[in-house]
Amino acid sequence: MSHLERTISALQERFPHGVLGKAEFRGDITLQIDSASLVAVCRYLRDEPALGYNVLVDIGAVDYSPQEPRFALFYIVYALVQNTRLRLKVLLPGAEPVAPSISGIWPSANWPEREAFDMMGIGFEGHPDLRRILMPADWEGHPHRKDYPLGYEEVQFTFNKREIDARKKYATS
Repeated sequence: MSHLERTISALQERFPHGVLGKAEFRGDITLQIDSASLVAVCRYLRDEPALGYNVLVDIGAVDYSPQEPRFALFYIVYALVQNTRLRLKVLLPGAEPVAPSISGIWPSANWPEREAFDMMGIGFEGHPDLRRILMPADWEGHPHRKDYPLGYEEVQFTFNKREIDARKKYATS
């Protein structure tokens, strides 16, 4: 039995209502976790000596609009000694997307959680410093959401260079 299989069995046994599903794609395993169990699952993965998931690799966010639940957070954790990677998925509603912060477990979660907040509008309960990281503080909206309006600028080619050039405002010194 591989380390990953032992991890999945241990999580399913310890959190029968917290592990909602399992998916495999091209050899990578994703466990869907209930958001209420996320902190406990992450702490168990880190603190259980037999598991040893000591690195949070990344946190990503996806907007599935118009589906509901609309948002998903993906946590990629890694057991360095066993060379095992596991992806956790948490689904969040579109109306009030809030997940518990895991920055108390893995301090490296601080910045990716802030990025998910800034770009997708997903809140993190218990985060020590949840504020914008990429956009200005007074920016309205979240640019990575599917409903965010796209700014449009026509692409300049040789056939339309004069038209586009005539509409551009150039700095004068």
